[in-house]
Amino acid sequence: MSKSVPTFAFIAVLAIAAAACSSTSVATPEPNLINTMVAQTLSAIQFQTAQAVIPITGGTSTFTPSPTLSPTVTLTPSPVFTATPLIPQISVSVPTNCRLGPGKVYERVWALVVGEVTEIYGRDLTGNYWYVRNPDAPGGFCWLWGEYATLAGNLQALPIFTPPPTPTPVPAFVASYYGLESCNGWWVEVTLENTGGITYRSILMAIADSATNTTVSLNEDKFTNLNGCNASDSRKALAPGEKLIVSSPAFGYDPTGHKLRGTITLCSDVGVNGTCVTQVIEFKP
Repeated sequence: MSKSVPTFAFIAVLAIAAAACSSTSVATPEPNLINTMVAQTLSAIQFQTAQAVIPITGGTSTFTPSPTLSPTVTLTPSPVFTATPLIPQISVSVPTNCRLGPGKVYERVWALVVGEVTEIYGRDLTGNYWYVRNPDAPGGFCWLWGEYATLAGNLQALPIFTPPPTPTPVPAFVASYYGLESCNGWWVEVTLENTGGITYRSILMAIADSATNTTVSLNEDKFTNLNGCNASDSRKALAPGEKLIVSSPAFGYDPTGHKLRGTITLCSDVGVNGTCVTQVIEFKP
C-alpha cells in the first residue's frame, strides 16, 4: 500500500497542471490556490504514508520463547536393602558351648559351631549370655556365651530372662597315666583334669605294684610335678576345667613292665577333707 500513494500524488499534480493549461479562461489561476492544493496533496501523502507504518493495534500478540533444553538427569542407583530378621540371630567365630544356664556351673547341652546360625530369644542381665534356640533339641533352648558371637537383628526388643537356680556343683575329675621318670628312684606321673564344679585343694595318692607287693603313697595339700632331679612345679589348687600333672612318690626300683594300680582321691578342703571324689586307674609303665 505504501507504493501506491506516490503514484496517486503524481497523477493529482498532473491533473491540476492539465486543468490549468486547458482552461480557456483568460484568467490566470490564483497562485495561492495552487500552492494550497499542492500542500494539501503532500499532507495527504504524508498522512497515508504514516498510516502505512503504524502497527495495527487492538490485537493480542503472542510471544513464543525458544525451546529450552532440559538438563540431563543423572539416575542414582536405588540402594539395596538387606532384610532385618524378625528374630535376632547369632553366630560365632569360635565353637561355643551352650548350657542350661549362663555360666560354666551349668550343664553343657549343645555347642554352636563356626558357620552355624541360631535364633536369639532373650539375654541375661549382664548381656554376656544369650538365650538361644537349641536346634539339636526340638523346642529346646540354652544359654550361649557371647564372647565370640556376631549378632544380627533388633536386640533392643529382647527380654531379660532370669537364669535358673545355680546347680549344686558336682565333684568330678579324670585321672590317666602320663609317664615314668627317674632320678635316684623311679616315680609315676599322672594327669589330673578337673571335670566337675568344685575346686580341689588336697590329694591322697597310692600307687601299688602287684608284682612286688609294694605301695608308695602321698598326702599333700598341693599338687606337685617333679621334673628330673632338680626342678619341680607345685600348685595349691585344681580349679574346674584345669588340668595338671602330679608325680607319685618314688619306687626304689624300676617298675617298668609291672602292672600298677593307682588310687587317687581329691578333696575340696586341705587335709583331705570336705567334698572328696576318688578315681582308680590301672596301667603298665
